[in-house]
Amino acid sequence: MARFDRYFLYQLMVLFGFFSLVLVSVYWINRAVTLFDELLSDGQSAGTFFTLTLFTLPNVVRMVLPISAFVAAVYVTNRLTTESELVVAQATGMSPWRLARPVMVFGLLIALLMGLLVHVLVPVSRTLLAEQTRAIEQNLAARLLNEGQFLHPSSGLTFYVREITADNEMLDVFLSDARSNRTRTDYLARSAYLVRDAQDRPTLVMIDGTAQTLNLTDTRLTVTTFDSFSYNLDSMMEATGRGRRDVREFGTPTLFRPDAAALEATRRDPAVFLYEAHLRLAQPFNPLVAALLGFSTLMLGGYSRFGVWWQIALAIALIISLQAIENVTADIARRDTSLWPLVYVPTLLGFGVIAGLLSAAGRPSIFSRRRRQRAAA
Repeated sequence: MARFDRYFLYQLMVLFGFFSLVLVSVYWINRAVTLFDELLSDGQSAGTFFTLTLFTLPNVVRMVLPISAFVAAVYVTNRLTTESELVVAQATGMSPWRLARPVMVFGLLIALLMGLLVHVLVPVSRTLLAEQTRAIEQNLAARLLNEGQFLHPSSGLTFYVREITADNEMLDVFLSDARSNRTRTDYLARSAYLVRDAQDRPTLVMIDGTAQTLNLTDTRLTVTTFDSFSYNLDSMMEATGRGRRDVREFGTPTLFRPDAAALEATRRDPAVFLYEAHLRLAQPFNPLVAALLGFSTLMLGGYSRFGVWWQIALAIALIISLQAIENVTADIARRDTSLWPLVYVPTLLGFGVIAGLLSAAGRPSIFSRRRRQRAAA
């Protein structure tokens, strides 16, 4: 690779690393704040929080890479243009197609990283995240044995315990069950224990308390006292359970040839697997298209002391339009998975626009011809 190509590629990689770090931090912090609130309400530990946020990181990086590649290509090309370095390179006989070579290498490197993410790291992290989430949901002790907090282990359920002794006896327990549209029952007990019954089902045994049932239809209140009362927590487990696996958790070979176990675990048609497989094949090209699109747009027109602001605005408009087309085609293909070839349309369209821009950049612009005509006159 020529010295100029190495210099151009180095600038692209440095700026790409900087923008990726900034964007990943912003995305990750926003996700972490939401996740922290959810885990805090369930009484989870800080270790669980960091484990779950770590599992979300590969998917965050996947979303950020095309944006970082585009911004790095636009920023570096703009700086080299304003500092006349690209002008000098073009004066030595380098065409826009030749100048695009380091950008192409840069885009291919990011595409390889994107491929590693979408085919390996993201599916594995999704599986680990789902398994960890399921373990948290099934860990009733971690969710209920938190004194002095109003916890919401499931929609319509509220649980509170004032104190937990060294023998795991819960003192002054409050449990509100409002999952029914007709009644609401509030349980108040002096003490309670979390045990498992003969069928190994989680059960909350409340001692010396009352059950207050409010009929929401006629607002009649019924109060029942008890010496001991067993509350089955199986319904709570089913309400928060995982249900079925996500298709995106499987490896790419399985997506192309799903077996009976995968179909049963997801309860999806083979066409859904095929759609996800082709989506993974198309996604690694997004950073390459974004980088080349940003560079080729800024190559339009000649040198101007006013900068290349209109080219930057055009590049942003093009990348937004391409993303909008990708969203539309993905939505259509998602509704009818037999239309999976549509996932490749944005990539092919992007390469077509890039080829047109580089070809136009290699010809004298209308502005340059007018300036030469005025100078000759």
